[in-house]
Amino acid sequence: MRTESPPSALFATHRKNLAALLPAGALAVVQSNDIFPTNADATLPFKQNNDLFYLTGIAQEETVLLICPSAHDPKDREILFLRETNETIAVWEGAKLTKEQAKARTGIERIEWISAFDINLSRLALQSETFFLTTNEHPRSATGIETRNDRFIKDCKARFPLHNYARLAPLLYQLRSIKSAEEIRFTEIACRITGDGFRRVLGFVKPGIGEWEVEAEFIHEFTRAGSHGFAYTPIIAGGKNACVLHYITNEDLLVDGDLLLLDVGAEYAGWNADMTRTIPVSGKFTPRQRDVYEAVLRIVHFADSILRPGILIADYQKAILAEMEKELIALGLFTAEEAAAQDETKPLVKKYFMHGTSHHLGLDVHDVSPANQPVAPGMLFTIEPGIYIPDENLGIRLENDYLIGEDGNTNLMAHIPIEPDEIEAIMAGA
Repeated sequence: MRTESPPSALFATHRKNLAALLPAGALAVVQSNDIFPTNADATLPFKQNNDLFYLTGIAQEETVLLICPSAHDPKDREILFLRETNETIAVWEGAKLTKEQAKARTGIERIEWISAFDINLSRLALQSETFFLTTNEHPRSATGIETRNDRFIKDCKARFPLHNYARLAPLLYQLRSIKSAEEIRFTEIACRITGDGFRRVLGFVKPGIGEWEVEAEFIHEFTRAGSHGFAYTPIIAGGKNACVLHYITNEDLLVDGDLLLLDVGAEYAGWNADMTRTIPVSGKFTPRQRDVYEAVLRIVHFADSILRPGILIADYQKAILAEMEKELIALGLFTAEEAAAQDETKPLVKKYFMHGTSHHLGLDVHDVSPANQPVAPGMLFTIEPGIYIPDENLGIRLENDYLIGEDGNTNLMAHIPIEPDEIEAIMAGA
């Protein structure tokens, strides 16, 4: 089998934890994502709603989970609704999950076809006081497209206008922000595959090859290892392209003397890695490149030392910017006097380091979490500082993934080369 299937007990635990947070009289409903069209009769590859995947492990369209913890009949407390296979679907798309397969994958005893959803919803609504429904509440979400969950909220309110309605997202985000041992294991596999891809690329990169060819080396290594591909659209950015934070066209040739920024991660079983490395196209850093590189690496280590339980991300980022300011002064990008006289609303550090240092990691690469929640053990974070100097065609970002622990953090990418001497040695064939 290409990818290991997560155990049904993992999803059963997730549902149990959610049910424990729901008040009496609650009815929670989570819908799958839609299949999105492109042009003519084509569609985008299907990507499941990660709240639904977190609770069921089902990566199939037209799926609905209903949780009603205080239902009169215990058989009504968890129901999964699936798209029913027919002969045409089986021939053209491949058979969908059977009820027996869905039961084995999810641990849910009661599986129904999607055609039975409306009648069961109406029946259980009569036993319930409050619908708990989910929307995408990620602070950077793009909300221009109406989702299946969005449509259901409107339909549900029209059908049941006298019920109470509550947000499911804060409860799910609270649960999803703390990773279980099984989730960490799948993330570690994704990190291992990502590291294998990076080592492959270190032996491949040289002046004159295309950024797209480097991308091809990564996807080859990822898919042969059982990954379903990139965790996100990869950034393969040579020279000046590295100063474009979301450069994803990957269409230029690599130039001798430039650096190559690689922001790439593999997915495995639904969980994601997120790595950034910056390497010399020629195989050797110039003195200036090494100075900037080592400044970024020092920030990585500093961030690891303070990203600890109890700290708020806003305070963490403030401390990072103060430390980065010292590094930028040492690099000659501005003076201490200029920093002392700067407009606090336009800090000089932001000219060269304009993004955040860390984000949650999980089923989503920029994973969900409750607003303003302090860092806690069991969370997964990236650490990814960078320095970008467009005037020098120089952009350097480094990124590892970390598990927050009680007594220290675990670097899930400790096996992936990051020290400049090691990178140069591998590129030289040592």
